[in-house]
Amino acid sequence: MSFKKKALTGLFWSSIQSFGTQSVSFVISIVLARLLLPEEFGLIAMITVFMSIGNVLLNAGLGQSLIRTNTPTEEDYSTVFIFNLTVSLIVYVIIYFSAPWIASFYNQPLLVDLVRWYSIVIVINAFSMVQITRLTKQIDFKTQMKASFPATILSGVLGVILAFRGFGVWSLVYMAICKSILNMLLLFYYTKWLPVLVFHFEKFKYHFSFGYKLTFSALLDALFKDIYQVIIGKYYQPAVLGFYDRANKLNNLPGQSLWTVVARVTYPIFSEFKDDNVRLKSAYKKVMQLLVFINAPLLLIMSALAEPLFCFLFTEKWLPAVPYFQILCWNGILYPVHAFNLNILKVKGRSDLFLKLEIINKLIVVIVLFVSIQFGIYGLLYGSVFVSIVAFFINTYYTGKLIHYRSFEQIKDIILIIFIALVSSLLVSFEDSHLLDYISFDVVRLLIGSFIGLVTFISLSYVFKLNSLFELIKIIQRK
Repeated sequence: MSFKKKALTGLFWSSIQSFGTQSVSFVISIVLARLLLPEEFGLIAMITVFMSIGNVLLNAGLGQSLIRTNTPTEEDYSTVFIFNLTVSLIVYVIIYFSAPWIASFYNQPLLVDLVRWYSIVIVINAFSMVQITRLTKQIDFKTQMKASFPATILSGVLGVILAFRGFGVWSLVYMAICKSILNMLLLFYYTKWLPVLVFHFEKFKYHFSFGYKLTFSALLDALFKDIYQVIIGKYYQPAVLGFYDRANKLNNLPGQSLWTVVARVTYPIFSEFKDDNVRLKSAYKKVMQLLVFINAPLLLIMSALAEPLFCFLFTEKWLPAVPYFQILCWNGILYPVHAFNLNILKVKGRSDLFLKLEIINKLIVVIVLFVSIQFGIYGLLYGSVFVSIVAFFINTYYTGKLIHYRSFEQIKDIILIIFIALVSSLLVSFEDSHLLDYISFDVVRLLIGSFIGLVTFISLSYVFKLNSLFELIKIIQRK
């Protein structure tokens, strides 16, 4: 199969899997948000950082090493599988006995049992990580979809039923456990792959030498990505954390969904021509512009329509999350850009530089957090936006050196897209404020505002002849 055909096929099935699963998860989250209280979501958000740390230690970056290895053997896969399973059990035991301390930190006694049950997911996921890695290396996202899609639907149905029957926060816990079990079983069924009882120390050493730096980087990222949940959960009521968590997840939905789709396809493919800087830069530039072209208008138009959007999706009890969402949207716009710049370092095999940048970025987070926390919840939110902007210049430093695609060249390539998206969102905001005098139905406001925003953005993109518009049209026509 040719490079282009392989990329498009992988992109198609990756899109189906990611957006299909994300769409189902999003619909389920809407139903659950209507049935449950913000403070119940806040309790789960308090656990997020510990689950993130557990999953990072479980993967240890060895999956990335397997993907970039030209011809991994069964010994490679089985060695990583045994390592993952062993680490998952160790992590679970540590979290289990740390549960009383976690509950005491947040002053929420219920967290003892919640943490102990929810963290079982880490062990279950250990059984499927190598299988997902194998399928990703083969760019086989169709099989991944056949496992993840039904697992998401069935576990979501269980979660909704339990929430409706009054299980409260436990409906979220049981839903997560059910999803992991179903996904793991379906992957075993479809792949027919079983590990052999072999642990090859030399192969482990090879993969670990590349992966441990990524692990430490991911560990830092997990700690600091969720540090706002930790701070808000510690110093504010669970409901406030619930509002922040809901706003942050909705903000991350477009960018992370796009990134998940594209990264899984581009990482193994970019790795094939990692030594051709001209080709790598050209491909990276096109993909980054396309991601921003889709992500920026979505987020900014959603921000302009945040009030009717939250009312329509989650009901009025979630309205306090609206200003949080509007501020966090600017982080969401830059998310794919950050991720892609760091991904170039992994493609180049420079996990040492990846780790170095993560340490620098996290030091900045600590400084900004220390200053911004004094200004309350909004100080924390605006501080996170400032960190994201500073991180852009830091993350692009080595991209400039490795593939000669420097910060200001990247800004030049995306600034017009963001400006047009901003103009479109301001027009939507102006229209919606005047429309409110005549129409109070949230769904009507959303339909009219979305139509005006998208038509304006596409029209201005055509007038300014944005390359991303024509690239997107070509991709749609091919399908």
